[in-house]
Amino acid sequence: MPMFRVVRQAALPAIAAALACIFTSLPAPASAQQPYRILARWKIGGGGRWDYMLVDAKAHRLYVAHGDTVNVIDTRTGKSAGSIAGLHGTHGIALDTAGKYGYISDGGGDAVVVFDRKTLAKVATVPAGQNPDGIVFEPVTQTVWAFNGRSNSATVISAYTNMQVATIPLPGRPEFPAVDGQGNVYDNITSTSQIARFDARTKKITAVWPAGCDGPSGMAIDTRGHRLFSVCDQKMSVVDYRTGKVLATPSIGDGPDAARYSEKHKLAFASCGQGVLSVVDAGAPGYPSVENLPTQRGARTMAYDAEADRIYLATAEFGPAPAATAENPHPRSQAIPGSFTILVVGR
Repeated sequence: MPMFRVVRQAALPAIAAALACIFTSLPAPASAQQPYRILARWKIGGGGRWDYMLVDAKAHRLYVAHGDTVNVIDTRTGKSAGSIAGLHGTHGIALDTAGKYGYISDGGGDAVVVFDRKTLAKVATVPAGQNPDGIVFEPVTQTVWAFNGRSNSATVISAYTNMQVATIPLPGRPEFPAVDGQGNVYDNITSTSQIARFDARTKKITAVWPAGCDGPSGMAIDTRGHRLFSVCDQKMSVVDYRTGKVLATPSIGDGPDAARYSEKHKLAFASCGQGVLSVVDAGAPGYPSVENLPTQRGARTMAYDAEADRIYLATAEFGPAPAATAENPHPRSQAIPGSFTILVVGR
């Protein structure tokens, strides 16, 4: 017995050293990981307004709603991979699960435009409500949901026929939607500061909850944790989508328009027009804000590539605001033509 005790004590330093090596090689928690930073700036050019973006990670493509066009960018090079032009005021892009078609909410045309993802050719135009804005593909029912910003309704389109199959009245003006992969669709109702849940099979509203913050715009979803992340000015509302309970409202930047979630890193992102990317640790108690990365004024929409852990932000340079008039007492600064840029953020 004494001999065994001596041998065990002598081995302790070696065991401790081995354990130290093991623990230092383990991934650090999200809050301790290297912060995000701007890796590149891709000058896309062109003028006009822009809206939502979407990444197709397998095809290495970034789709950007940009005025009357959807820019398609190769994420490996930052160069153009084509475009879908001849539209009337684009807002969002959705992609089917078969890898065949994409869908554009063409707000100025009151329609959803269907395109071939290989050729980028337009193959159908489906009438929607007034100014379709947020759009999402629901995989269980193979339907496309376009949320109409001026008619306070949702247009549901069959991906099998490219025809409208339902119009659903909403309790207010909608913003960005999300799906849970189980046949439920969620959407921010920005004018009433609520979240609506829909059954994609019955095409009916099944719940309406307080959003937890005022005027929610962008929405992200964590399907494993059953949480929604809705962004408002200076707040992100974290909601349990099984119950509608608000779990937390961490602080973010001002003027957000998009939210994204990283399942791998348990992080929620908010792109804010004031010029910051806010990062929230969704794996920590209280959902603390862990980073506010300075980006660029106007960078309020984004896309996230989960495979590459890359965030893409759209913005431009702005000139001075025009003089106020009786018709437009609060004029906005206009983007300088040719300055449209994508910021690439990573670690």
